Amino acid sequence: MADTLFARGRQPRNMTERVVVMGAAGRDFHDYFAALRDDPDRRVVAFTRAPGQNLGETEAGGDDAFPAALTPDGRGPIPIVPEAALAETVAERDADTVLFAYSDVAHGDVMHAASRALAAGADFGMLGPDSVQLDVDVPVVAVNAVRTGCGKSAVARAFADELDARGLDVAVVREPMPYGDLVEKRVERFADERDLAGLTVEEREEYEDHVAAGHVVYAGVDYRAVFERASDEADVLVWDGGNNELAFARPDYHLVLVDALRPDHGERYHPGEANLRRADAVLVTKENAASDDQVETARDSAARLAPADAPVYHSDSVVRADDPDAIAGRDALVVEDGPTLTHGGTPHGAGYVAAEDAGAASIIDPEPHAVGEIADVLAEYDHLDDVLPAMGYSEAQLADLEATIDAADPDVVVAGTPVDLDAVVDVDAPVVRARYEVAFHDTTPAELLDAGLGAVLDP
Repeated sequence: MADTLFARGRQPRNMTERVVVMGAAGRDFHDYFAALRDDPDRRVVAFTRAPGQNLGETEAGGDDAFPAALTPDGRGPIPIVPEAALAETVAERDADTVLFAYSDVAHGDVMHAASRALAAGADFGMLGPDSVQLDVDVPVVAVNAVRTGCGKSAVARAFADELDARGLDVAVVREPMPYGDLVEKRVERFADERDLAGLTVEEREEYEDHVAAGHVVYAGVDYRAVFERASDEADVLVWDGGNNELAFARPDYHLVLVDALRPDHGERYHPGEANLRRADAVLVTKENAASDDQVETARDSAARLAPADAPVYHSDSVVRADDPDAIAGRDALVVEDGPTLTHGGTPHGAGYVAAEDAGAASIIDPEPHAVGEIADVLAEYDHLDDVLPAMGYSEAQLADLEATIDAADPDVVVAGTPVDLDAVVDVDAPVVRARYEVAFHDTTPAELLDAGLGAVLDP
């Protein structure tokens, strides 16, 4: 048991260390497959799910279980319990240890979770990169960030475009939260619009722009199997990490993004700070939208926390609307990327900027028109004004989104979500899409790849 937490402290109550993993169907499942599933000295006895999280039908006959088919020798199923029941779960499952596997969490909230675990009588910890990052047979370029909504996907697309232009077969690997049948979603491959059918809005947000750009996307539940399949197809992989998550594979080149609009978040959020401290290079984004003081704070934070030999680059996030004339002079309802607005904490995204830039007559406040679960979301995230998060974790939530948009009766909907909103909701108003594009100040995707992977890509 030398590699367990207990090598550094007391012995577990049980001969086999019994573990509860706190997470939200992302990093927690990866930690399980990468380090816990086949460890003879540890056994996962429960996962937790985030408050309000709907995982869908995770296993035939039950909504709240990690399937037996994904456990060794059919050992499962493993219960997936509400996070609020952590203390009861530690007692009922006789757990020795709680492992924390969330991303995009304020440092103080990590310690509140630790306090709950300790009060329940369990040890508390988390698995680090050396324990869970997988070795892959082809080069891996990782694009990570200190927070969700920094612009990772735009940079990842730029890398994929450049690699494709060099005649290399490239695949993007994403880390979403999988919904529905986890056995069926063990390894997922998306190559065209048909592959996206039946996904939730949140899943489509992860894949759609990459697929539209002509890049194959891999994702799933078991990332050991995901990376094996992706590396069989591609010469090089681009990791486009969810939220501010650690890369699931050991990167050959690791670029970390810092958002100039949230300039000090690199030292306030987990695991974003760890990303920054492990970066090969740093890119400060959205400098065009930030004040001089914010840009200076972001640059200073990046230079102070990143390794001394990690260069710091600078960029703008440019918003482009598909049809600005359709917005000008009209009453607009803005729908934005859900995670960026909710747990990401940003007040708005590309849609709001596009509506203002195009000269919308007004931007409609959606709150008076919100119904059902959408009303609940707006009440919970009271920092949101004049924007509507594109929430669609379930059919009911998607229906509430449609009803909210129609009740607002806009002349036009400006959609800053990566999803083609017109394809997933049936609303009366026309939809104009808006997107962020990255504009580098002092480097290019080609220069970054040459600096980070030159010897590997061009031996």
